Amino acid sequence: MKSKDMKPGSNPDKSSRMVPMSLMFVVLCGFSFYLGGIYCSEKNKFFKKEVEPKVESRKEIAVPSSQMKPIAFPECGSDYQDYTPCTDPKRWRKYGNYRLSFMERHCPPMFERKECLVPPPEGYKSPIKWPKSRDECWYRNVPYNWINNQKSNQNWLRKEGEKFIFPGGGTMFPRGVGAYVDLMEDLIPGIKEGTVRTAIDTGCGVASWGGELLDRGVLTVSLAPRDNHEAQVQFALERGIPAILGIISTQRLPFPANSFDLAHCSRCLIPWTEFGGIYLTEIHRILRPGGFWVLSGPPVNYENRWRGWNTTVEEQKADFDKLKKLLSGMCFKLYNKKDDFAVWQKSSDNSCYDQLSLDSYPPKCDDSVDPDSAWYVPFRSCLTIPSQNLKKLALKSTPKWPDRLHIAPERVSLVPGGNSGLFKHDDSKWKVRIKHYKNLLPALGSNQIRNVMDMNTLFGGFAAALIDSPVWVMNVVSSYGPNSLGVVYDRGLIGSYHDWCEAFSTYPRTYDLLHLDGLFTAESHRCEIKYMLLEMDRILRPNGHVIIRESVYFVDAVDIIAKGLRWNCQKQDTEYSNTEKEKLLICQKKLWYSKSRQH
Repeated sequence: MKSKDMKPGSNPDKSSRMVPMSLMFVVLCGFSFYLGGIYCSEKNKFFKKEVEPKVESRKEIAVPSSQMKPIAFPECGSDYQDYTPCTDPKRWRKYGNYRLSFMERHCPPMFERKECLVPPPEGYKSPIKWPKSRDECWYRNVPYNWINNQKSNQNWLRKEGEKFIFPGGGTMFPRGVGAYVDLMEDLIPGIKEGTVRTAIDTGCGVASWGGELLDRGVLTVSLAPRDNHEAQVQFALERGIPAILGIISTQRLPFPANSFDLAHCSRCLIPWTEFGGIYLTEIHRILRPGGFWVLSGPPVNYENRWRGWNTTVEEQKADFDKLKKLLSGMCFKLYNKKDDFAVWQKSSDNSCYDQLSLDSYPPKCDDSVDPDSAWYVPFRSCLTIPSQNLKKLALKSTPKWPDRLHIAPERVSLVPGGNSGLFKHDDSKWKVRIKHYKNLLPALGSNQIRNVMDMNTLFGGFAAALIDSPVWVMNVVSSYGPNSLGVVYDRGLIGSYHDWCEAFSTYPRTYDLLHLDGLFTAESHRCEIKYMLLEMDRILRPNGHVIIRESVYFVDAVDIIAKGLRWNCQKQDTEYSNTEKEKLLICQKKLWYSKSRQH
């Protein structure tokens, strides 16, 4: 006889009990998976920093360096000889024309990145050595005649045989750039006295102004956009003059606030009074309190010049009046004016800004955006006011050149962990390191090396230790790292923010020496080493050198990849020869020519 629970009438009750049991089973399983997911996630988070280099999925660091194989990089086509990935004219049509924003940085997506070696132009030669290079360069290295043809009456450059000659002319330099700067020195005595040290030249042409100022103790960043014909920045760097690709358009320039002692525009064709004067707010941001803005060209001296500017005297007067009103509203004062020059000075303290009313234009910025934040940061139609906590930021409080080079700036305290003791230690450390580098690479300190980049500096100690060598150094501070670039400028050095997951804003073959200290250790979790090395190869001149200071792991990994870049490398000990944690890799790039051109 069947029990009560087994009688036919009991089946519906059993089914009804099974439904909630099944639901509970599903819920318990899901909860278990959820807890497991949290555990795995937290475990990965906890161990990520320690084990990341060994578990990366990227090919070049997915296996121990001893098991890595060289990568054979093909040659790019000859039409890539001047390839600038993030300012590529071939991609401009994809972006809008508003305020020439298509000329700003627009980097290609990952799937469009080139994995090839950029070839030099046919007939490329090792650049002429400094200081002779300031006056001439090989035509085949920058084979563009556009400026020579279009600006021949202005004496920017001229072609003579196998060379371009730079006579120091320009749109506003009818008597040569030397006479032009002489007049500027009369208007701004601080140039002669060592008060003015850092400058920026917007719309730099072939950078003759920046080149002339080098002999007068002023270090200039020459700035011009990438273009199809003029190759202004390429000419500047070929001459051995500091320069960078850039344009004042819709985004901040890659410099911290209160950096430059002087900003200059010589008929640079920037419409300063348009769009509510927004371009002037960027000049205001990057100028140090008490710094100078120099304008030569329209609408200055409109009374005598208006006929050559395709306009009327009334229009030019109205434009000049509007410019003066805008600058006055930004706490600039007309410092000096003579002939084609007008010089304004930014307020040295905050007393002027305190008097601005709520309806002033442009208004004072609120605190929502860091004034130093300048990597893909849009312009703001407002004034960035210097911090009240920085008492020695003004130009009048800055030590004169060259004393300022080795004095700990006030902004050191804004760097996490920064203080005057750390600054002095960094300064001393790099003096020892540079001495060691020169023993390993005798070309460093000679005229064999001119254009130098420190790819991840802290306070600019590498550049400071080379100050007596015939070099200039572009100090790069990571846009993702501690913001120490203000300290670099306070010392009288120059530099730029950058993210090494992207291409730098320069032409190929523009640096003689690239130096990095722990860059791969700091950035390999974000950036593929392969692409970083390809970018280094792009901007390095043939026969140029690389000094890599890294952990043994990354030195070994880069040494293998470098074979595919056609670099000759040697491993060396650091100045502390007994350490096994850190090594040096010193490489030289070979001069090669495209196989497709060989006959």
